[in-house]
Amino acid sequence: MGMREYSPDLTAPWKKPQPVPEVAAEPGLVVEEPGTGFCGAVIRCEAGTVTLEDRFGKHRVFPLEPRGFLLEGRAVTLVRPTTTPLRPTRTASGSVAVPGARARVARAGRIYVEGRHDAELVEKVWGDDLRVEGVVVEYLGGVDDLPSIVADFSPGPDARLGVLVDHLLPGTKEWRIAQSVTSDHALVVGHPYIDIWEAVKPSALGIPAWPRVPHGQDWKTGVCRALGWPSDNTGAVWQAILAKVTSYRELEPALLGRVEELIDFVTGSGGA
Repeated sequence: MGMREYSPDLTAPWKKPQPVPEVAAEPGLVVEEPGTGFCGAVIRCEAGTVTLEDRFGKHRVFPLEPRGFLLEGRAVTLVRPTTTPLRPTRTASGSVAVPGARARVARAGRIYVEGRHDAELVEKVWGDDLRVEGVVVEYLGGVDDLPSIVADFSPGPDARLGVLVDHLLPGTKEWRIAQSVTSDHALVVGHPYIDIWEAVKPSALGIPAWPRVPHGQDWKTGVCRALGWPSDNTGAVWQAILAKVTSYRELEPALLGRVEELIDFVTGSGGA
């Protein structure tokens, strides 16, 4: 009987595991806990544990275990920072940061935006401010029924309603709908862009400008085709766009002013 040949693959279970890099759990570092799929930013690292906060403000505490987290898809071991990091002095919206501030109990007032993408952008840039103020943002899926939505909400002095509308220009359908809301305790404002994507500065995305899309064609699809982005998955394209937005600096002033106006109105600091 000749010598039996063994595949090198059979030795795989006995191979020495590849070393996993150690990464300091600095505040703001975004990682994923693979066992639960929870993805969030580090907000606190103590002896043996790390606290993550997701983009909705939910906190989870996890043990600091070897190979316990994924950083940009690669396994890492989180360790306590060796030095005390400087706390950020400004939030993504440019407001003064309040270290250790707890989220305020939600107000009765609300801010409504048109769609999911609008809500995600507002949360990313103004999320810290909104939690401190206790303001909840909800999306509507369109504003065609806005007058009845406002009536159902029944805004009042202690429950103000702010609404952010896309493409709010004189003479448009959106303009006529906004004009039909007359409550003193509801404020409807808007930006001039056809879609919230367009409120992100082209320079943040490395493009010269947002392309023009012929009337009657779906705007997102037309933009993706013009720029060579995958037009069959606009949700993934939006997540890539959103990832480029780190602060108010990547957004157009026409959006910034309107969101700040709504926050002031709902919290009662912007007049009746």
